[in-house]
Amino acid sequence: MTRLKMQPLLLAACLLATFGSAMATDKESHDEGGMLGFTPRGANEQQDLEQRFDAQLDPADQRAWLKQMSSEPNHVGSPHDKANAEFMLAKFREWGWDAHIETFSVLYPTPKKVALELLGPHPYTATLNEPAVAGDATSGIKDGVLPPYNIYGGDGDVSAELVYVNYGMPDDYKELARHGIDVRGKIVITRYGAGWRGLKPKLAQEHGAIGCLIYSDPRDDGYAQGEAYPEGGWRPADAVQRGSVADMQQYPGDPLTPGIGSTPGAKRLALKDAKTILKIPVLPISYADATPLLQSLTGPVAPSGWRGSLPLTYHIGPSTAPVHLAVQSDWGQKPVYDVIATLKGSTEPDQWIVRGNHHDGWVFGAWDPLAGNVALMAEAKAIGALYKEGWRPKRTLVYASWDGEEAGLLGSTEWAETHATELQRKAVLYLNSDTNGRGTLNAEGSHSLQHLVNQVANGVTDPETKASVRERMRARVLVSGYSKEAKPEAGEIAKVAAQGGDVPIGALGSGSDYSAFLQHLGIASLDLGFGGEDDNPGIYHSRYDSFDHYVRFGDPTFEYGVTLSKVAGHIVLRTADASVVPLRFSDFSVTLDRYVDDIHKLVDDTRKSTDQQHQLLDQHAFALVSDPTRPMAPPARDSDVPNIDLAPLDQAAKQLKQSAQAYDTAYNARATAGFNMSEAQRRQLNALMGRMEQALSDPSGLPERPWFKHMIYAPGMLTGYEVKTVPGVREALEARRWAEANQYATVTAKVLDRYRTQLDLLTELLKKPS
Repeated sequence: MTRLKMQPLLLAACLLATFGSAMATDKESHDEGGMLGFTPRGANEQQDLEQRFDAQLDPADQRAWLKQMSSEPNHVGSPHDKANAEFMLAKFREWGWDAHIETFSVLYPTPKKVALELLGPHPYTATLNEPAVAGDATSGIKDGVLPPYNIYGGDGDVSAELVYVNYGMPDDYKELARHGIDVRGKIVITRYGAGWRGLKPKLAQEHGAIGCLIYSDPRDDGYAQGEAYPEGGWRPADAVQRGSVADMQQYPGDPLTPGIGSTPGAKRLALKDAKTILKIPVLPISYADATPLLQSLTGPVAPSGWRGSLPLTYHIGPSTAPVHLAVQSDWGQKPVYDVIATLKGSTEPDQWIVRGNHHDGWVFGAWDPLAGNVALMAEAKAIGALYKEGWRPKRTLVYASWDGEEAGLLGSTEWAETHATELQRKAVLYLNSDTNGRGTLNAEGSHSLQHLVNQVANGVTDPETKASVRERMRARVLVSGYSKEAKPEAGEIAKVAAQGGDVPIGALGSGSDYSAFLQHLGIASLDLGFGGEDDNPGIYHSRYDSFDHYVRFGDPTFEYGVTLSKVAGHIVLRTADASVVPLRFSDFSVTLDRYVDDIHKLVDDTRKSTDQQHQLLDQHAFALVSDPTRPMAPPARDSDVPNIDLAPLDQAAKQLKQSAQAYDTAYNARATAGFNMSEAQRRQLNALMGRMEQALSDPSGLPERPWFKHMIYAPGMLTGYEVKTVPGVREALEARRWAEANQYATVTAKVLDRYRTQLDLLTELLKKPS
C-alpha cells in the first residue's frame, strides 16, 4: 500500500513546512557534538556495537530471502502468505529471538466475478488480464493469482454512460460542473494519481455515480516516464494497479472492528454498517483496456491538465454507448499472520522499541513490500548474532512482520488495537519501512526523532557516492531548489539546507503500518526507505512487481537493502541502549512554529483569493471570457472569510518554544555531567519521555473521524496518503468550515499546553539533584 515516493521537486516543496529555522537553531540545541542520549564512553561503546552489527549484514541473504518469498502469489489467504510467515518464524527463532505468530480473522473480500464491456455499435470486452512477460519467471504463474480488483469496493452489476473525471479529485468535479456535466447515474473513469485511489470512487459515489473505473495513464507511470517493461522498468500496456479503496480516512484495519482487535470474541459490525466499505462497484484497469473506453467519449475536449499520453483526443463525455460493469465478491473472513519476535530488555524491559514491515503483497510483492521486509530480517539476524555473543539490549526489542497491510493496514492495526493499553504504557518508538530501492533516504515521522535520524544518517555511507546518507539527502534538497522548474519555496528550502546541520524529516500521513501507532495510540514513529533512482513505480501493485524486475530495476546489488538495515538498525540499537531516550523536543517546537505560520498564510491566501474571485464574479469576467461555442459556467461563489482567531494557537506555540529552550538548557547540563542521576530518577525521566508523543493526542479525535487522535499529523480527508499538519484547523479552513477552524485552534492549543506541561516536568526532573 505504501504511497509512491514523491519526485525530488515535489518532495522539496512538501518539506517546506518542516525546514523553517530548524537548521539555524541546530547548533544551539543539545547533543550537537555527541551521540544523543549517551555519555561519551557510552557513545564509543555504541559505535563499536554498530560496527559489529554492520559486519553481520550480507546482501546475499537479502537476495535469497527476496527470491524465495516472492516466488508465488503472496496475498492474504494464499498458501504462500502463510508459508512466508512460518519461514520467518523459524528464522527469528534460529537467530535467538522469542517469536510467535499472532493470527487475526478479518473481513477480506475476494472477487468471484469481474466484467467490463463497452456496448453499442463498436463493442469491446476488457481483457482484465496481465499476460506473461519475457524474462520474468513468475509473470506466467496463473494458479492462485487473484484477478485485478479493488478491495472493499461495493458489489454491483450496472450499465450506464461513461464520463471521464481526470484524477477524480474535488477540483475535477468543480470543473465538470462548469462544463455542465453531471455524473449522477453514470459510470466514471478516472486515472491514478494526484490523490489516493480510495478517494476516487468515494467522491464519485458522493456525486451520484453508480460505478467507477480507475486506470493507469502512461503519462503518470508508463512509457512517458521511460521504457516499458520488460525493455525498461515502467508500466506496460496491460499492467493493472490493484489496491484498497476502503475509506481509511475514517479508520484503517478490519472494517468490521473499528478501534478493537479482530480477536475471536470481538464484536463485529454488520456488513451494511461498516463505514469504510463503498457502495458502488470499482474496478482497476490497464491503459490497454482503458483506450477503447476513452475513445468512445464525446462532449467537450478535456482541459489541457486532464490529458494523458494515450494517442487519442481526451474528451469528458458522455460516451457514445453504455458501459457494463460487474463486480461480485466473496465477503468472507481470512486469517492474517503477524510474525512477532522479541528480545527482552536487560534493565528497562518495560520500554519497547517496535520495528515493523509488512510481508503480504498484491501478487508477488518483491518491491512492495518484500524489499523492505528482507532488510528487517537482516537486522534481526545481525542483532541475534550480537545477542549470542553476549550483548543484551537495555530496552525490549519487538520486531514485527505484518500481514494484510495492502488491504488496509490490517495486521498492524489489529495488533496495535489488541495491545493498545500495553503499547501506550511501554512503546517509546515505532520504526516502519515498506518498499526500498536505489537512491536517497526518505525519512518521515515524529519531529522529536529528527536529530536521531540525522545523527544515524551522518554515520552511514551511501553505497553509490561514498558520501554520508545525510549529505546525499541534503544534496537532493539543494539541487531541487536550484532547478529552474523549482517553486519559490523549494529555493528557500535550499538556502536553509545550505547552512548545514540537520536535514529536517517530513511529516507522516498514511499509506503504511505506522498509522495505528502514531495517529491512534500517540507513539513516536518513523518511516524509512531509499528510492528515487529505481524504476519500481511503474509496476506498483501489478503482477510484474517480481524478483526479476527488482534485480534489474530496483536494487540489483542489494546494497541499498544493506544500507536500509544499517540506518534502521542503528536507530533501533541506539534507542535500545541510550541512557536517556534519544528524543529532542526543540525540533518539534521549531517545526510547530512553521506549521502555525503556514496556517496564518493559509488564512491570508484564502481571504485574498476569495476577494479576487468575488470581484471577477461581480464584474462578469468569467462570462466575458467564455467561448460561446464551448460555453463554461462561472465557478460557484465562495463563502466570505470571517475573522479566524488563531491567538490560542500562537500563544501555545510561543510558550512551548520557551519550555523547549528551558528543557535544552537542563538537558545539556545533565549530558555534560554524564547523566549523573539516580537510577530511579533516570527511569522516571525515560518513562515520561516515552509518553511525550501521546500528549499530542486528543481523546475525542478529529472531526468526523475519532479514530485519528493526533492533533499535529494526520492523513488528509481529501488527500488520502499525504499528510495534513495541524489537521483540525487546516482541513476546516480548506473546507471553509470557519466555526470549526476556530474551535480546533482552541482544541489544538490545549493539546500543545498539555505537551508543554509534560515537557516542563521533564525539565524539573533534569534539574532535580541526584
